Amino acid sequence: MASGHRQVSEAATEVLRAGGNAFDAAIAGGFASAVAEPALTSIGGGGFLLARPASGSPVLFDFFVDTPGRGLSGDLEPQLEPVTVRFPGSEQEFHVGPGSAAVPGNLRGFLYVHERLGSLPLAEVLAPAIALARDGLELSEHQGYFLGLLEPIETRSPEGRALYLRDGRYLVPGDHYANPELGDFLATLVRDGDRELYEGGLARAIARDMREAGGLLTEEDLRAYQPIEREPLRAVYRGRELYSNPPPSFGGSLLALSLELFERGAPPDLGFGDARHLVALLDVMREVDRRRAEDPRRASGGTTHLSVCDAAGNVASMTTSNGEGSGYFAPGTGIMLNNMMGEDDLHPEGFHQSPPGVRVPSMMAPSLLVNGARLELALGSGGSKRIRTALLQAISNVVDFGMDTEHAVRAPRLHWDGETAQVEPGFASDAVAALRAHAPVNVWDVLDLYFGGVNAVASDGGCAADPRRGGWATRTVS
Repeated sequence: MASGHRQVSEAATEVLRAGGNAFDAAIAGGFASAVAEPALTSIGGGGFLLARPASGSPVLFDFFVDTPGRGLSGDLEPQLEPVTVRFPGSEQEFHVGPGSAAVPGNLRGFLYVHERLGSLPLAEVLAPAIALARDGLELSEHQGYFLGLLEPIETRSPEGRALYLRDGRYLVPGDHYANPELGDFLATLVRDGDRELYEGGLARAIARDMREAGGLLTEEDLRAYQPIEREPLRAVYRGRELYSNPPPSFGGSLLALSLELFERGAPPDLGFGDARHLVALLDVMREVDRRRAEDPRRASGGTTHLSVCDAAGNVASMTTSNGEGSGYFAPGTGIMLNNMMGEDDLHPEGFHQSPPGVRVPSMMAPSLLVNGARLELALGSGGSKRIRTALLQAISNVVDFGMDTEHAVRAPRLHWDGETAQVEPGFASDAVAALRAHAPVNVWDVLDLYFGGVNAVASDGGCAADPRRGGWATRTVS
């Protein structure tokens, strides 16, 4: 099990030790992520789970968000509020508020996957997250950093201020953080399932709040939402089969294109980190950006990933996100809804241009790499446009350079941002100097979440969680 947080991995392994399978563990980890990684994911967000059952074919569960507005008439102007987030080296404007909330999919998706593929009772799957929410945890360095970036969003509502302020001071690493309302809400799922959020009184309360505050999310939106089972995208890389996120999302397609271009264009006998390797990666990233024809300077979205495999051969690769969060909390639940309708990179033609009920596309790319009957990697990453470049390099590190899972994840990376080659520390100076002949280069001094958060497992027992985002990997014997 590899995830973005120690308590998430511990929740999943607790379920594995109780006799659960990889899908029980993934869903337990997903609920725990909503508690332990509040800046990155939420029950009010959306995501994808790529499953390979031991006795079946891979299937992609799409429970990402839908565009809102079903049942509304007339021209309504959704309220989107610009918020400036100050990163260490730059500032970026995001859009939050009621008008930024899309139809959430994580809760219904988690319960759907558990019903389809899980083996333990739901109460046992939920128990670690419920305890974590009620008892709380110490805020880690990485989570404290993420929350610090999003302070103006996390504290824009009374509910957020109650969660993240202590005597008027914003939480910092080492502080105790708990969300007992979320724990109480999760406990109701054993009896009521997701009915309250999608069809009950909570759905009505959310819709009422949205009407009053300028959001487009309606009761009809919530009632109509359904997860979708899709056939995974399939590609081949050096004789291995890659399974990833299919259209309408584009993360898997861009990853497959990146691998195809690298296999076709990289010269033979590369050495990891040598000049030819870095230039070949740069060429691929530039070409993918050219074909994507997107604004490569934007880099938004809080996202987290977990990967699990069990002794029976079941594999789950799951990526979830809440964007930066809308700042709006579903009443009495401790659940902040997403801001996916305010994400510029998901709506290049402008906000709220798609009709209601459309599945929003995503950069997420939970993936499996299979060599014959053997799972070589189950992996995914957070990081918006850096997802595909992080996964390209992790996969290539294993296949082309023979690295084990841990070294493949920890090895230094580069990313083309559309103007500059952003380069992590750790590459040889002569290779970086050669790269400068092809493009502007910015060499970072530290590992940073900018370069993604790859969490990966393999059927040989290899597992690695990305230190760039405070990841945590565990192995257990049930």
